[in-house]
Amino acid sequence: MATLDVLLFFRALAFNPRSVGAITPSGTNLASLITSEISAASGPVLELGPGTGVFTEALLERGVRESELTLIEYGSDFMRLLQARFPKARVLWMDAAWMASYNLFDQPFGAVVSGLPLLNFAPNKVMAIVTAAFGKLRDGGAFYQFTYGTQCPLSKAQLDALGLQATCMGRVLLNIPPASVYRITRKDTR
Repeated sequence: MATLDVLLFFRALAFNPRSVGAITPSGTNLASLITSEISAASGPVLELGPGTGVFTEALLERGVRESELTLIEYGSDFMRLLQARFPKARVLWMDAAWMASYNLFDQPFGAVVSGLPLLNFAPNKVMAIVTAAFGKLRDGGAFYQFTYGTQCPLSKAQLDALGLQATCMGRVLLNIPPASVYRITRKDTR
């Protein structure tokens, strides 16, 4: 990880720890797991809270074209870094909870990758983010979320209210702190 990435991360952590939600930047092992089911065929892909872009890099390595990435980042320093690092991606400087308020997307996404610290957000904000993301997700698409918690960051009541189901894809012990990744999809109603 570049020195600039680490400096930007710790600056953001110092100024707004609840919006960062981690004590260190996400590692490549976590990036590998959260993007493991995504390929070029998944595009376009929406990434929420990309931070320094470790998941973005993993998406590119999986074959997703940079021009098929939309990155939503709230932190202005991270946003500028992402614009410079991924000039062909669409980088939006906004709160992910605002997605439903704007007509920002021309086509549905095949996958959503979230680096947002959902456990740090109020339940109504989590619902706004997930509802908006699924509103932009095509049939058969998945929402990938990691957490440092011991269970899915969406409660059973939230999942049920949205008609969703969550599956734990695995745990990354070599991340600091260890993290779990969840695949969240629409329930099969057949």
